[in-house]
Amino acid sequence: MGLHYTAAPVLVFAVLALIALFLRWAFGTGGARRPAAPGDDGLLVRVATTTSHESALALRAVLSDAGVRSTVRLAAAHRAEVLVFREDAERARALAATFRS
Repeated sequence: MGLHYTAAPVLVFAVLALIALFLRWAFGTGGARRPAAPGDDGLLVRVATTTSHESALALRAVLSDAGVRSTVRLAAAHRAEVLVFREDAERARALAATFRS
């Protein structure tokens, strides 16, 4: 009877470990992913760099009001970049040039 009380927890632990290994295999990243090259923003272009996240968000609001889709990337401490799609870059730069934070 004593063996039954120890076998059940061991069996449950083994099943949970197998489930965990399966989930790691099924949903894992693979580990072979290469990080993007520095400066590779894909479809986006940097139109402005600000000294604070709040300023970047304010510029993003101005761009949004003008119908320009944009996003903010925190590049480093005390530095945020505003990115837009290439087709909107010229208009976004013109708006950014008139922006005062």
